[in-house]
Amino acid sequence: IADAVKLIFKEEFTPSRVYKVVFVLAPILTVVPSLILAAVIPLGSKFMLFGREITLYVADLNVGVLYLTSIASIAVYGIVLAGWSSNNKYAMLGGIRSSAQMISYELSLGLCIVIAILLGDSMNLNDIVNAQKGMWFAVIQPAGALVFMIVTLAEVNRAPFDMPEAEQELTAGYHAEYSGMKFALFFMAEYQKMIVICMIAATLFFGGYREFWFLQGTIFSVDRFWFLGPIYLLLKVVVLLFFMIWIRATWPRIRYDRLMAFGWKVLLPLSLILAFITATGI
Repeated sequence: IADAVKLIFKEEFTPSRVYKVVFVLAPILTVVPSLILAAVIPLGSKFMLFGREITLYVADLNVGVLYLTSIASIAVYGIVLAGWSSNNKYAMLGGIRSSAQMISYELSLGLCIVIAILLGDSMNLNDIVNAQKGMWFAVIQPAGALVFMIVTLAEVNRAPFDMPEAEQELTAGYHAEYSGMKFALFFMAEYQKMIVICMIAATLFFGGYREFWFLQGTIFSVDRFWFLGPIYLLLKVVVLLFFMIWIRATWPRIRYDRLMAFGWKVLLPLSLILAFITATGI
């Protein structure tokens, strides 16, 4: 909160040779997708209030998973345009690094999502959550859940995959020329994406808003008390965020060529094999 207040009152300095329209638009293009991603994530089960059915999500789409993948792919444009519009070679290199990294790891991310679709037999996130009543998909396919968590770290540019910012080599990366509230929007987008990606991971592999399978039929069941759903989802998101921050504090930044090789030579073939195993039921 203190950082947000400080950045709001800081002077916004815009260099004279930037492409101004795109320069202003880039932070918005980065932060908006991270916010609207949460629209299809179910926070709890339906319940009746004053004779009306209340749902704890904005939209219940039959193709909710496709919505997630399509909106998530837009975020890269904001970062690339931020680097290009700054008219700065260091910022441009940071933007190019980011686009190459995110596009590379999106392939593995998509295949990990396919694993959840195959196990849940639906693209609807509510159906995927309800399919995990008996057992979480992370228990059925632990390797797929682990690869998904690794790939999401690269997608949100978190350590050890935070190459677009690489302070030692590229000053401050793609946002080198940004200050004040525009700079705050980039960091808001990063941390917002962390929260949303943990919500998606919890929904796809860790039962979403549903209770642990051994609590079914007890007083702690979501089917008995609807308000337990958001609490369970919050607890899962907090645990996943803890691991994200723990990894940042533990692992050093990986070298860029190794980062790309890891994505293409290790994670992509591994996720293809896992999707094949899940589809064939081996």
